[in-house]
Amino acid sequence: MNLTVSQVTHPVAGITTFIMNITFVIIAVTALVSVMALNNMELFAKLKFNAYDAKHSNHWYRFFTYGFLHAGYVHLLINMVVLYSFGGIVETYFKFYFPGKAGLYYVLLYVGGLILSIIPAFGKHKNDVFYNAVGASGAVAAVLFASIILYPTGKIFFFFIPVPIPAPLFGVFYVGYEYYMAKRANDNIGHDAHLWGAIFGVLFTLALKPGLFLVFLQQLGAL
Repeated sequence: MNLTVSQVTHPVAGITTFIMNITFVIIAVTALVSVMALNNMELFAKLKFNAYDAKHSNHWYRFFTYGFLHAGYVHLLINMVVLYSFGGIVETYFKFYFPGKAGLYYVLLYVGGLILSIIPAFGKHKNDVFYNAVGASGAVAAVLFASIILYPTGKIFFFFIPVPIPAPLFGVFYVGYEYYMAKRANDNIGHDAHLWGAIFGVLFTLALKPGLFLVFLQQLGAL
């Protein structure tokens, strides 16, 4: 999924420069661990999400570490490009709405999306020794959808589509597509993780500041 967001003037306090301190750290750590694991299969096997090991060997750390691995360099690049494109929006708005706690909330958003998005797969495959999962897609989806709630007037561009798509419209298409593909479940992609990560991103952001829902609706009216 190759996409970026237009960095037009923010409606929040006229902010035009995205703050990306934590996003850059996450990207750097994820890239480092992913590259190391792709070149060390023993490390890859130790960190990947294996539902059977998580339950029967108490390897609960896998609910977290799997998000720092990727199936290949293209998988890694796509997730990190999307995180780079939208992480700065969320950090900027969190620092405006939650001064002093923005960093903590951003980390909770990312880690929460990472963990929650893999729980449905764990429920389905906890007795399947052959089920494995890797990738930060669930956490990245949480950040992406938090950005849609915070900045619904943003436009999303796909590299292969010259027309910008309103962020809320993209969100609707995204959820519909992931739900449909999760039901088909025949392409070896964690659509459940994408879907639940997106849901978590919306709910977590609104739980932090319920009034953002009204702001979201007001900005939708300006589209």
